[in-house]
Amino acid sequence: TVEMIGAAGFDWTWIDLEHGTGDYSELIPQMQATSIYNAPAVVRIAWNDAPRFKRVLDLGAAGIMVPYVTSAAEAKQAAEAMRYPPEGVRGVAKFNRACGFGQNFGNYFAEANQKLLTVVQLETKASVEQAPEIAAVDGVDVLFIGPLDLSVSMGTPDHYESPEFLKALDRVADACKAHGKAAGILVPKPDYLESWIGKGFTFLVVGSDGGCVAAGLKNIAAACGKFK
Repeated sequence: TVEMIGAAGFDWTWIDLEHGTGDYSELIPQMQATSIYNAPAVVRIAWNDAPRFKRVLDLGAAGIMVPYVTSAAEAKQAAEAMRYPPEGVRGVAKFNRACGFGQNFGNYFAEANQKLLTVVQLETKASVEQAPEIAAVDGVDVLFIGPLDLSVSMGTPDHYESPEFLKALDRVADACKAHGKAAGILVPKPDYLESWIGKGFTFLVVGSDGGCVAAGLKNIAAACGKFK
């Protein structure tokens, strides 16, 4: 699947270790597959917990997406877990995949704090309210909306055209613009792309591998069903 994403021409690859079924052992060959094409991996970890950052970064992730960030303090915690001291608290090791197993440690160590991407997810009404404060945190690069969780938090599950939901998108996009950060969102279907890009969202996850396979199979089943 990761090879197909790269071959299709996507800019980057989103690998999900929060709701996805994979773990660190499956992540290694996926990382290797991202190296074939220019579609580097941003990995969503399961929680804002420093050891999770360290393991994924040492495997060579280009960035990490952190779920359920609700405050500036939690955003700062994530930014620090992404970085080596003195800017952060990431443990230093030479002989891992990210450092070329020791052969590229000097370059990696010198550049990692600036080049690795820190993405924090806003998934509740409370986190959207805190968007300006979260966007102001040094070291946070992207504020990323999880639309399903946010819609559930608003009491309107899976409804993405309500005035309250659209107002939340605007608040996050405005906060990002004010602080020089990127606004991101998971796009459930391509129909929303034009509208949400128009609002200022530029860091986009569109669909999922499981969703694409399920939709394709459903279309084939429907086509075959006509001949029963």
